[in-house]
Amino acid sequence: MTDNRFFNRSELIGILVLAVFLVVVLPLTLDVFRLNLVAKYLTYAFVALGLVICWGYGGILSLGQGVFFGLGGYCMAMFLKLEASSVENTKIQSTPGIPDFMDWNQITALPFFWKPFNSLTFTIAAIILVPGIFALIIGTAMFKRRVGGTYFAIITQAVAAIMTILIVGQQGYTGGINGMTDLRTLKGWDIRPDHAKIVLYFFEVGCLFACIMIAQFIRHSKLGRILVAMREKEDRVRFSGYSVANFKIFAFCIAAVFAAIGGAMFALNVGFMSPSFVGIVPSIEMVIYTAVGGRLSILGAIYGTLLVNFAKTSLSETFPELWLFGLGGLFIAVVLAFPNGLAGIWGDYVQPRIDRLIASRKSKPDGWTDSSVADGAPAE
Repeated sequence: MTDNRFFNRSELIGILVLAVFLVVVLPLTLDVFRLNLVAKYLTYAFVALGLVICWGYGGILSLGQGVFFGLGGYCMAMFLKLEASSVENTKIQSTPGIPDFMDWNQITALPFFWKPFNSLTFTIAAIILVPGIFALIIGTAMFKRRVGGTYFAIITQAVAAIMTILIVGQQGYTGGINGMTDLRTLKGWDIRPDHAKIVLYFFEVGCLFACIMIAQFIRHSKLGRILVAMREKEDRVRFSGYSVANFKIFAFCIAAVFAAIGGAMFALNVGFMSPSFVGIVPSIEMVIYTAVGGRLSILGAIYGTLLVNFAKTSLSETFPELWLFGLGGLFIAVVLAFPNGLAGIWGDYVQPRIDRLIASRKSKPDGWTDSSVADGAPAE
């Protein structure tokens, strides 16, 4: 029988534990610096959440999610950079009123495609639409021609490399290798003080739970069931009359939008955006976060992201030269030993024991003992 509940018992417990952990435990136990690190980790959780839909349920492995993370981040960074580049703040430049890196590259007027980013409303729309449309173009070009599997993964990797080269090469318009730095205010509100970091952290947590609900809705809808069927038996779904390409495009676009939201949150919380978060290496790391947590589990991917990034911070502070080897070894271990990640370990080994324990306690009447012999009666 199909379970039609929006959250089953295990998932409900998992999301409540996650909510208490993020909303209560961490803010009360961590200082602002460490809490801001957690906020940085959670920006990658948006990407992992999208990969669960795209890769876990749709079977579409994308090795270029850093592209969409970067697009969302750059859209937000452009708005913040324009606000920080007022005439008063840039009066020492040759051309006041434009970002500093444009002035350094002898650009004397704000480019036309930068001007709409003076509006926060336009910026929020761009964070959703720009990566969504870009993913739509890539997905249509690939999936309509039935390009998938390894070939699609390699193409997305190539797109990530091209995007990095493009951003670095267009230094006068993007900030080049240094990216966009010195992001200060959001509609006049200073985002740099500690109290602002705390507010942004809670805002990000709220956005994350909203995305969790959207992902859970997709999972329990007919669309989610078709995605799973498509992953298992693509030809059978196609012969049933469904457009496999359109479903793949949708899953890929949803993953792109989730990644872009994470990128925008990154620019707000960290205060800069650079091409180092767009390329192949960060894109592969994002896949590892999802694999470690469990590509078939929405909550597992988030827990995996937090765990891997916490380990990365802890180990890189102590053994900076060994961290990348550890990350590679962790991915190999996941593939060979527990392909469904931490969520798979929980579902296969821990949860069944908890369920048996609860069932056994419910089946015992009050005062019942395990002894089959009555008190004081001789044993046979």
